[in-house]
Amino acid sequence: MYHVDFNNPIHVYFIGIGGISMSGLAEILLAEGFKVSGSDWNRSSLTDLLEQQGAHINYGRPQKAENITDDIDLVVYTAAVHADNPEFQEVVRRQIPALTRADFLGQLMRNYQTPIAVSGTHGKTTTTSMAADILLQANTDPTISVGGILRSIHGNIRVGRSDVFVTEACEYTNSFLSFFPKIGIILNIEEDHMDFFKDLADIRSSFRRFAQLIPKDGALIINSGIENYQEITQDLPCKVITFGLDPSSDYYPTDIEYDNLADATFCLHRKDLPDHMIHLNVPGEHNVLNALASLALSDLLKLPIDTAAQALLHFHGTDRRFEYKGTINGITIVDDYAHHPTEIAATLHAAHNYPHKTLWCVFQPHTYTRTKAFLDDFAKALTLADKVILADIYAARETDTLGISSADIQSRIQNSGKECFYFHTFSEIEKFILENCINGDLLITMGAGDVVNIGENLLSR
Repeated sequence: MYHVDFNNPIHVYFIGIGGISMSGLAEILLAEGFKVSGSDWNRSSLTDLLEQQGAHINYGRPQKAENITDDIDLVVYTAAVHADNPEFQEVVRRQIPALTRADFLGQLMRNYQTPIAVSGTHGKTTTTSMAADILLQANTDPTISVGGILRSIHGNIRVGRSDVFVTEACEYTNSFLSFFPKIGIILNIEEDHMDFFKDLADIRSSFRRFAQLIPKDGALIINSGIENYQEITQDLPCKVITFGLDPSSDYYPTDIEYDNLADATFCLHRKDLPDHMIHLNVPGEHNVLNALASLALSDLLKLPIDTAAQALLHFHGTDRRFEYKGTINGITIVDDYAHHPTEIAATLHAAHNYPHKTLWCVFQPHTYTRTKAFLDDFAKALTLADKVILADIYAARETDTLGISSADIQSRIQNSGKECFYFHTFSEIEKFILENCINGDLLITMGAGDVVNIGENLLSR
């Protein structure tokens, strides 16, 4: 494998530079004096920012072989880039060194004394963001790479000058096994990405191998609510710290209360440390657990609990995580990235504590394989809303070879006795909302695709 000398800037080309993670890596390199170029299908706010910082970006679909020039020293590409990609084929033909995004990020982590990797099926972006805000509040000057837009840094990346680096660690295609964490966090382990993993046992095996990456002088922070979590932690040489709702955990909450916006207050209990009241400005029990993980990390780094609590008090979430978008005709519009049944259930449970007359959920399923794998679970989770509107499946990296559609979810929801409507276009959905939602209703647009545009289109009218 090609190894990057981060003290010797070179020309790095990113295939798919506009992705949230790829753009962050590119921004770090630009700050370190590297020459950066790349390609993407479309312009975005992320690519605009990179160009302002000096990157050269080629746009268009399909990407072109002539974009690969003689002066490129290294190419970084994502799992979405396949062997038939014209740029990738030209890289191979020219024998230019190439690294996956995960391999490159792993090499970058080795340049920090305290690399922190936040993993889990759900909650990675929020927990990474919470941890980042605590590190910033404590003036640790961290480098941050997060899979969403973090308001405190006005983006998804921050280049610090300390030896602390915090990043998300995704299990898809086993990419986090290329990382070198000193501190690892495992938030939860559930079935997902079934286009890659064989079954839950395969996923658990992947997380076990991630835990084994942590060195003897490091630590693993893990949710004790994971079924048989000891199977993941057994015989690890590193320190193991647990958090969860169970009082047997090293970190657990009591006296959880929710305000009229579903934001939680709870008493934090810590092994061998004093209790402390924590106030959150993000909704739901799932965010209590995310906060526990970030508080365990804070204590591990010996940061003051008052500082951590203050950071969490002022943390208002990241983009597309129960994000208030606005109000139209008295209808409150919230957007959320949830695209797995567990995430959907957590968001809708939180929404029940939010003021509303009728809770509407506009859901856009993400990928055919995930939809087929969780048909019944999607239907069950979505019935937590009063009324459901379904959009067509967002294909992402896939093509429809499974004969599955949103109609399969609709029929299951209707069989449960809940109202569920299915439209093929956003314009039909928007028209239906304006005709059927009333003053005092709460409308959540939900999914990992472009469903957010529905609420934004309504608010722009």
